[in-house]
Amino acid sequence: MKKEEDFDASLAGEEETAEVNKANWFKRMKKGILTSTKDKKDAPEGLWSKCPSCKYTSPVSELAENKFVCPKCEYHHRIGSQEYFEILFDENQYTELFANIISKDYLEFVDLKAYGKRLEETYEKTGIHDSITVAHGKINGNDLVVACMDFEFIGGSLGSVMGEKISRACDYCMVHNIPFMIINKSGGARMMESAFSLMQLAKTSGKLSQLSDKKIPYISLCTDPTFGGTTASFAMLGDVICAEPDALIGFAGPRVIKETIKKDLPEGFQRSEFLLEHGFLDFIVHRKNIKEKLGNLLVLFKS
Repeated sequence: MKKEEDFDASLAGEEETAEVNKANWFKRMKKGILTSTKDKKDAPEGLWSKCPSCKYTSPVSELAENKFVCPKCEYHHRIGSQEYFEILFDENQYTELFANIISKDYLEFVDLKAYGKRLEETYEKTGIHDSITVAHGKINGNDLVVACMDFEFIGGSLGSVMGEKISRACDYCMVHNIPFMIINKSGGARMMESAFSLMQLAKTSGKLSQLSDKKIPYISLCTDPTFGGTTASFAMLGDVICAEPDALIGFAGPRVIKETIKKDLPEGFQRSEFLLEHGFLDFIVHRKNIKEKLGNLLVLFKS
């Protein structure tokens, strides 16, 4: 049946307008995204974390309560010195030692950018003085000096400041008769300091030898990753050498070794479980149990 014509609407042009509006109902009136970047409502950073191993996404608050261990696959996330101190020391009470020592660009080294400029940017980004922080606190009522590395500071690289802090920590432990522990997390020597960096291997090894002569225990905890000069010196000199689960530990990386020997490497090569099986480690400790384990060791050392 033919639709009756509305003469009044036709004269007013209303019918044509209605048809046009129906045709344009699903059409974008203006092309492109008009919301400016500053007005976009993105989720705030730092609220969620994705596990690098199983890709499980969890709130950072939940991850922190679980000591930064994935609740699904038990992957140990990389954490810094402040997080380790909070996990280890009673009531998170400790005294930072030698905080006034900072790195300097004595060689005026330049790669993609000047070393001095790189240091300034890293100070501003991380808020820490160097790749290692030393603190004195108590674990289950027992004194312990802990030197913990921060991978965020130029890959936890071994430089002159790290060597000096470890040496002074050894002196401090010998004066006060306190056990010493290093939490290793490093990519190796800091190339920007050249020979100054390599000298720290002998320097720290000599100081740890003095510590051993005084019968003061030294514990080395290897976390992911522990490589290069740290493995070639103090990381493997502990009276007790332990590691976190699935930590990558070695001198040269697995890809370098594979390319050198032209052979496939065994499954799990350079992982802490592989090293435990071959006698390089005394035990592997889960991050949830590390405080209890260290407390028992300190009591054992006293007896």
